[in-house]
Amino acid sequence: MTCPFCKLIVEGTWLCETTHAVAIADAFPLTPGHSLVLPRRHEPDFFALDADERDAVFALAWELKRILVERHQPDGFNLGVNVGAAAGQTVGHAHLHVIPRYCGDVREPRGGIRWIVPDKARYWR
Repeated sequence: MTCPFCKLIVEGTWLCETTHAVAIADAFPLTPGHSLVLPRRHEPDFFALDADERDAVFALAWELKRILVERHQPDGFNLGVNVGAAAGQTVGHAHLHVIPRYCGDVREPRGGIRWIVPDKARYWR
């Protein structure tokens, strides 16, 4: 088994689960509690998930949020999906990042995910 996420799914290494999706801790967390929600079926492209898988991923994100609030008390969240190498996807298994955010964890949080293109992040100038 070459997919690291499939390996974790088979091993049962998850935080919570549904029939079509599981949530796992990110191996290289950006913040405490940073986790991933992934479909059980191996599919690299998030946009190729079927309706049941998409619904399961997003429903599980709400359950995961509850768990993360209980364990880490974050002040906010970023959600993100990278689709394809050009977008930064490094593991070829579709997944949704659920990233707890904390007041003061970065100097300038305004703009959120816009910081993936730093020259365009400060649109409010």
